[in-house]
Amino acid sequence: MTARRGARRPDGGHRVAVTGIGVKTPAGNEVQEAYETVLKARPTASVSELLTARGVSVRIACLVPPFDVESYLTRRELRQIDRAATLLLCAASDAVASAGFADCGGLSPERVGVQIGTGMGGLASMEQVTTDHWDSPGDLPVHTVPRTMANSAASRLALRYGYQGSCTTYSSACASGTTAIGEAARRIRHGELDAALAGGVDAPVTTVIVGAFAKMRAMSARNGEPGLASRPFDTDRDGFVMAEGAAVLVLERWESALARGATVLGEVAGYADNCDAFHIVAPIEDGGTAARCMRRAVADAGLAPADIGHVNAHGTSTVLNDRAEARAIERVFGAGTLPVTAMKGVTGHLIGGSGALEAALGLLCAARGEVPPIANLRSSPEAALVDLVRSAPRRIPPGRPVLSNSFGFGGQNASLVLTPA
Repeated sequence: MTARRGARRPDGGHRVAVTGIGVKTPAGNEVQEAYETVLKARPTASVSELLTARGVSVRIACLVPPFDVESYLTRRELRQIDRAATLLLCAASDAVASAGFADCGGLSPERVGVQIGTGMGGLASMEQVTTDHWDSPGDLPVHTVPRTMANSAASRLALRYGYQGSCTTYSSACASGTTAIGEAARRIRHGELDAALAGGVDAPVTTVIVGAFAKMRAMSARNGEPGLASRPFDTDRDGFVMAEGAAVLVLERWESALARGATVLGEVAGYADNCDAFHIVAPIEDGGTAARCMRRAVADAGLAPADIGHVNAHGTSTVLNDRAEARAIERVFGAGTLPVTAMKGVTGHLIGGSGALEAALGLLCAARGEVPPIANLRSSPEAALVDLVRSAPRRIPPGRPVLSNSFGFGGQNASLVLTPA
């Protein structure tokens, strides 16, 4: 692997720097806290009072710990927005502060965009208002439409900071956050934007959403042992654990970041997406399409598979997804050639927020040379295909790129390659 120098990619495009990260997640509300929770493989699932009271068959979830929301948003703002927008705005505020980007870094607001992924959009808010006002539509809150719009969270973010560049919401199921970061990087690379807030969010721990996924048998039914429920790649996995949360990255043209003296955390070096076009909820069993997505992301970064330091797997803890992903990784990198981790054993599945969180934490892991163990992994039928990290963090040479995967219903595949500064 040859380190890049200068502000341009070999293809002539702008390099894309990561200069800030903000999170609001079950693993923690600060980046370092979330990183340490994942590194310790400490599960965050617990019994949900809401799901229990509503009689949902699956009663466990991973929730964002309480934090001082009113230090980020006024009470008036909180009345106008839903849970997902709240989490996104707070995470973005931390990202902007960490990047020193409050004044657009000296850039024109017309050249700064917002690119956000969400799998559920305003579905949770729609469920709430429908439940509360089914028999009294005349009493619907005046903010119902702005709260339930799929693009509400992204639009609120642009409005908050006055960013007038492209403001786009991506919905590619569980790949949404990864898609948003990749598409934001493309826009900066090709000169459409100078900077962007990019990430993902969802707040899907509701009666209907969890109940519907439970009906599909996609979720773990370990109500009596929530800490053991999410177990990516493990022999005894029985489904994922629903989670809420948001993660936002500040992305900038490399030369702009350096010119303003920003601390560059790393680079979004490669991105690719494609579609299985196979089944609405199941992946192709041989992992062929996902493998092509990974190869394209690595090639887009100007790298070879041997240059990648570790893989941050999508790893949902479902039988079909984990099996197909392991086969895909083996196709690209060979059997057991590099360490593979999966963070959902700790965080649960944030749906649209997962890919953004995993990309952010994966970048930090790559920079520090620490690959987290997979929570609850005891034995695995996929162990012959991929080198799954278990029991303790794996030390690797710091600075090598990470490949972060996200795969969603509808056959949506997206992969990012991030390189530490």
